[in-house]
Amino acid sequence: MIDYRGLVVILVGAVFVNNYVLQRFLGICPFLGVSKQLSSATGMSLAVIFVMMLSTAVTWPIQTYLLERFGIGYLQTIVFILVIAALVQLVEIALKKYVPALYRALGIYLPLITTNCAVLGVTISNIDAGYGFLQSIINALGSGLGFFLAMVLFSGVRSRMEEADPPEAFAGLPLTLTAAAIVSLAFFGFTGVIENLFG
Repeated sequence: MIDYRGLVVILVGAVFVNNYVLQRFLGICPFLGVSKQLSSATGMSLAVIFVMMLSTAVTWPIQTYLLERFGIGYLQTIVFILVIAALVQLVEIALKKYVPALYRALGIYLPLITTNCAVLGVTISNIDAGYGFLQSIINALGSGLGFFLAMVLFSGVRSRMEEADPPEAFAGLPLTLTAAAIVSLAFFGFTGVIENLFG
């Protein structure tokens, strides 16, 4: 029997409480690099959601039925990276063929999904948490939606920063990192939500 409450807790927790970008600080490179424009931030986020879910759907059975069964769990990181790299190549080929404008907008950041530690982090944390297949997929979806939320929020913040006139020593990267830290602090307000979600 499916535990719907448990799945909702995993989903909400992945989006808000355990946000991979703003709480676990994984996937910072695309977060800072692609969040200047809402369109590219949205496109990157959708690609990451797709890769997270697909890589989870592929890596969970590999871990469960291959690596653990034959006692070669120590190859987990290498195998997972290879799977993620192959899936990113598929996404890149599809975008280049069907959505060339988005492909050009994402530029170098699309291949960086391969090295996006948030994607690898989700696949490994699913195994470490002992999630079943459905729970892993829900966690991957929630993590991807959390990445999407962080990207869209920070894109809005950065569009407002364009109009700001900070001191010269504070302009550029220092201001961006400070804004990211403040957005991250806002997410600490969700701590404790999971414990009281159905209470």
